[in-house]
Amino acid sequence: MPPVPLPLARPDRTELVRRAAARFCGQMGWAPVHEMPLPNGRRADIMALRPDGGFACIEVKSDAADFLVDSKWPEYRTFCDALYFAVDENFPLPLLPEETGLIVTAHLEAALLRDAPTHPMPPTRRRTILLRFARLAAVRLATLEDPAGSAGLLAALRAE
Repeated sequence: MPPVPLPLARPDRTELVRRAAARFCGQMGWAPVHEMPLPNGRRADIMALRPDGGFACIEVKSDAADFLVDSKWPEYRTFCDALYFAVDENFPLPLLPEETGLIVTAHLEAALLRDAPTHPMPPTRRRTILLRFARLAAVRLATLEDPAGSAGLLAALRAE
């Protein structure tokens, strides 16, 4: 008889859902950036640039308690064209608002259960988000290539 797996701790479960959602983005042709700071001081778990130039914001929730104590998710909506939740297969789905998209993960696989309604950003906000997204992605790439040399870039990005 195989051993029964122990339940994952919340940080491990969150990481697994985040990774599966990022892989889903890749399968959709979306370019994901994790932990993207937004102009309102919030931080998107995943911001993905879609092939059409739109942005999908994906809020990762590890369990019901994580969702119930976090009421800031509506604040992400003005900084994306579509808002999704990504949860694992054991999440109680009726808790999630129907006015958002839904990505359900199982291990490192993910499936779109509900597409998000589109609410296009104004052009000036889109430009702001696009520039922030591009700079953050470039700085993270530069940090991988030269960690010591990119300290100034990281500091400038944080001061923004």
